[in-house]
Amino acid sequence: MPVPGKGEVLLEVRSAGVDMGTWHLFAGRPYLVRAVGLRGPGTPVPGRDVAGVVTALGPGVTEFAVGDEVFGTCGSGAFAEYTVARVSRLARKPGNVSFAEAAAVPISGGTALQGLRGVQPGQRVLVLGAGGGVGSYGVQIAKALGAHVTGVCSTGKVGLVRSLGADEVVDYTVADYTGTYDVVLDCGGGRSLATLRRAATPKGRIVMVGAETGGKLTGGVERTLVALALNLFVSQKYVPLLATERADVFEELRVLIEAGRVKPPVEREFPLSEGVAAIEHVHSRRSLGKVVVTV
Repeated sequence: MPVPGKGEVLLEVRSAGVDMGTWHLFAGRPYLVRAVGLRGPGTPVPGRDVAGVVTALGPGVTEFAVGDEVFGTCGSGAFAEYTVARVSRLARKPGNVSFAEAAAVPISGGTALQGLRGVQPGQRVLVLGAGGGVGSYGVQIAKALGAHVTGVCSTGKVGLVRSLGADEVVDYTVADYTGTYDVVLDCGGGRSLATLRRAATPKGRIVMVGAETGGKLTGGVERTLVALALNLFVSQKYVPLLATERADVFEELRVLIEAGRVKPPVEREFPLSEGVAAIEHVHSRRSLGKVVVTV
């Protein structure tokens, strides 16, 4: 049984979210992530997204009480019956969703929310990878901010993206998006920097989330460095996003969820005994929405 330290709580885990980050840390790919676990995972128990019930308080904790239902991220692994988490990375669970739905929110939802900071009503937002974890929240959050949203995805995810509220849905296997956008949220890094630039207005912002098409060694860090260099020469602004996991971000998401403006798109729940299968399912890119492990 883990013991909560200063500023931490002990959680009885009800559900754990699964995203591509879980696979990267679990598999040690790209090799750059092995800096946090050279010969094996730095955290032997996978999983960071978590939703559960507070069962004990560490020294100095006043933000929560035993019995509180919370969601957020943990550092010791969420694929477990119990884990510890810092209160600075937890918020109260939205009252209108299940633990499984809450566990699907923190990292993907928080990344989308931070990537869309500054979006104004009436602006045009393009979400590339709109059927994935971050993209599915990006569509909903951009709509909640009053934007006109175009979602780009594969054929099998068109229905999902349309159900999330996108004004336009483009199946990239049969067509390409046209026009220019005030904000481009690029989830997965599958398109060239030149292509992204052409999709943005002259003063548009291109937010780059991850790079799943990068190599085994660095996972696409080179693309990020080139983008930063290009900012010196082009009118658009490339923004490589390094999202943070914070209680205030999760609290904003809680408000959006309870207001019915964002709904966690959970496709499938796996039991804890099938945690590896859950990770492999996400890595296969077959999932329609988010995947969670239920304890």
